[in-house]
Amino acid sequence: MCGRYAASRRPEDLAGIFEIEKWEPEETLEPDYNVAPTKEVYAVLDRPLKDADDPRPVRQLRTLKWGLVPSWSKTPEGGARMINARAETVHEKPSYRRAFASRRCIIPADGYYEWVTGKQERDLEVEGKKKRPRKQPYFVTPADGSVFAMAGLYEFWRDRTLPDDHPRAWWVTCSVITTEAETSPLAVAPAEGPHALAEIHPRMPLMLTPDRWDAWLDPSRTDPEDLRGLLAPPPPGLMRAYPVTTAVSNVRNNGPELLKELAAPEEGTLF
Repeated sequence: MCGRYAASRRPEDLAGIFEIEKWEPEETLEPDYNVAPTKEVYAVLDRPLKDADDPRPVRQLRTLKWGLVPSWSKTPEGGARMINARAETVHEKPSYRRAFASRRCIIPADGYYEWVTGKQERDLEVEGKKKRPRKQPYFVTPADGSVFAMAGLYEFWRDRTLPDDHPRAWWVTCSVITTEAETSPLAVAPAEGPHALAEIHPRMPLMLTPDRWDAWLDPSRTDPEDLRGLLAPPPPGLMRAYPVTTAVSNVRNNGPELLKELAAPEEGTLF
């Protein structure tokens, strides 16, 4: 799954990476090293500009809320639970299938966090001696330092309780698509700990390699079977993972220190 990630790149950098044509400086977000559901996040999408005479799609960097609210929802409360969509079923689920057909995006990140219950902790849990095992967080990121381009969907939701000119009348929300985690060896694995992503968690965000960006963002591609071909996992061996401080487990903590690699898992959380 993807329940927390880091995103520190500036819009100017993202504009160059993704060939952005349009972004609003007033929507600039501060670097966020502990992005959690319901936060505002960057998303790259191709869409005609509002009130423009030219109908062609324009590559834009937009600020969306993480947690998709389907257009038909009566209230937005369920968005916090809809942060991930499974690649295997996204084309058929009522909450996602319309967005999958025509409202796809890329959610740029440095990488994502995932938590592993240490062996000692698991043993205690099995023995019934500890109900809440302490988990070791790992940061997963491209080994070459490139952007982690997560496949995503976005949707519009109209709050009918507000007038048209109210700034909160329209919500634009998004979800990250996930896939089965890789079982092949990591490009760079920690000395102590997991050596494959599947040893950390059975699911992972679906990372799109640059050769798929244009096709994924193209709103003229609407055939579900054609689009499903773009959901193949990236080539193996592109990722590294390393242990980070358990401070990241508290969403109130934020800063580049959360990405600092630990020499070994913290005491009590050994793999």
